[in-house]
Amino acid sequence: MSAASKRRECWLDLREAGPWRQAVCEEAVHLRFDAIVADDPADLADLPPTVTRVLTVTGDLPDDLGNADLVLVDPATRATVDRPGVRFGTRVDVTDAASLELACERVRRDELTVLRFHDPTHIPLEIVLAAADGADGRIITEVSGVEEASVHLTVLERGPDGVLLRPGGPGDATKLTEVVRHRSPDLDLVTLTVTGVRHCGSGERACVDTCSYLNPDEGILVGSRSRGLLLCVSETHPLPYMPMRPFRVNAGAVMSYTLADHERTRYLCELQAGATVLAVRADGRSRPVTVGRVKIETRPLLAIDAVAPTGEQLNLIVQDDWHVRLLGPGGVVLNSTELRPGDEVLGYLPGRERHVGYPIDELCHEL
Repeated sequence: MSAASKRRECWLDLREAGPWRQAVCEEAVHLRFDAIVADDPADLADLPPTVTRVLTVTGDLPDDLGNADLVLVDPATRATVDRPGVRFGTRVDVTDAASLELACERVRRDELTVLRFHDPTHIPLEIVLAAADGADGRIITEVSGVEEASVHLTVLERGPDGVLLRPGGPGDATKLTEVVRHRSPDLDLVTLTVTGVRHCGSGERACVDTCSYLNPDEGILVGSRSRGLLLCVSETHPLPYMPMRPFRVNAGAVMSYTLADHERTRYLCELQAGATVLAVRADGRSRPVTVGRVKIETRPLLAIDAVAPTGEQLNLIVQDDWHVRLLGPGGVVLNSTELRPGDEVLGYLPGRERHVGYPIDELCHEL
């Protein structure tokens, strides 16, 4: 299952929460975390049934498990557990080749495995995920921060089934939900009608080179005005005089807007290595992709005017060359220099004005 399509779980670790234990616990409960982990049954006593209460045990299993819904035990203990009505999972610290092999064995056979990786490499996680491919059990990985969680979730394009956060303080649980539960929404693209195409001198245009292979019906939304953007297609279609660049969109003049995510715009000249831009397909599906570089060069320019069904006037300025392409309805690829009044292209109407990229309701005329 792809990273984009599977549901991920948010777990909170109270074992090292320190003086903010109560605050982070209340935050996680409010955010509907899937599970809260503690090593003392008393820390789970007052938790509501909306969250799974997880007790982690080192060594022998105590007689009193409190109201724990799930108990995490060491692999050695796991074989001797016999408590009717109690669910168990295995916890493995991966520190060397032997413990990695143990983790691979457990994820293939156990209902739930919680893993902690001690070395600053993601190769052990890759190996475990590969070993677990096709198995029915769930894998939860321990992370020390939200940034580490975001990396874990993308390993092998699959990631674990959830992450267990050791919070650094209040607010971390909120940040984790933004990473784990975020999904780039589909955009409601509209069909625009071209009203004019004209040469407009020369200037600097930006090619956006991403760190991803883009699809033949995928590109980025670009426009001279924030209220209306046109869909410029990736360089995934054959060219007679040069090789394809399937990671690139020849996007437009440097002052043009594009979408950094589904809400915020950026000028093309603001994008830089490590930033994100929203890749959009002809059916409106979107995904954030990482920018590898932005290539800005002086080129002849072409202005394309279009009108939306709402009457909104749109404009896009691109390099004046036929290999710069836009997408039309149904994913039809259109060479920009061959566009004529009456042709149809795809676009998007964000619907609000912008201030430093953020949507805002204020008077703003863009001509």
